[in-house]
Amino acid sequence: MDDRTPPQPYGLPTATRPLLGLTILIVEDSRFASEAMRLLCMRSGARLRRADCLASARRHLQVYRPSAVIVDFGLPDGSGLDLIAELNEAQPRVGVILGMSGDDRAPHLAAQAGADGCLVKPLDSVMQFQQAIIAHLPQERQIVGPRHVDEDPIRPDPAAYHEDMTHAADLLEDDKDGQVLDYVAQFLGGVAASARDTQLADAADALAQTRKRGAPGDELAVLAHLNAMVRDRLQGRAAI
Repeated sequence: MDDRTPPQPYGLPTATRPLLGLTILIVEDSRFASEAMRLLCMRSGARLRRADCLASARRHLQVYRPSAVIVDFGLPDGSGLDLIAELNEAQPRVGVILGMSGDDRAPHLAAQAGADGCLVKPLDSVMQFQQAIIAHLPQERQIVGPRHVDEDPIRPDPAAYHEDMTHAADLLEDDKDGQVLDYVAQFLGGVAASARDTQLADAADALAQTRKRGAPGDELAVLAHLNAMVRDRLQGRAAI
């Protein structure tokens, strides 16, 4: 391009930045997962907006129309699957709707809700992220010719993980009613999946399973163990 070339109304995709010109809305309450998404978008050329709950996402969608929406399943004010179903039924429909979760059943659940696809945590592959979106873009947004494949995994700032642990610790200190505990188990399970923290993921799953069984006696011990693990991560005694 030289100074005689008319400016483009928006960026066009290139071999190294195949999502250039797209705006992606991520609906995600985890700072660590959001930081991973920021790095993925930055390497791909996409602009990123974030909403941390369903209410914030719905307010955003009343004002802006993103090119793609990526929705985490577990949010503080409800299920992301409900938002996916709303987006799928809306007219005009958002171009690309993806679910996101650390749950092995995520692709099936996302498809049932009407999503075009699903990202399974941890999110660290630039190539997989790009392909999940490019596969559903219109022809005019596709790259002609070979595409550069970035094989280096992204590495989110551990400070974002610390923020998530602080949030979880605050929730565990508050009144531990059933709804809060269900959310904490879900939140920590997603964060742990994003960070490949298998020990914390197992502890979060143990709380979720104990809640499902309705075993209050076991719940106290499981909670104490989970709380200790969160504290270890806040004090740097467990690395990610």
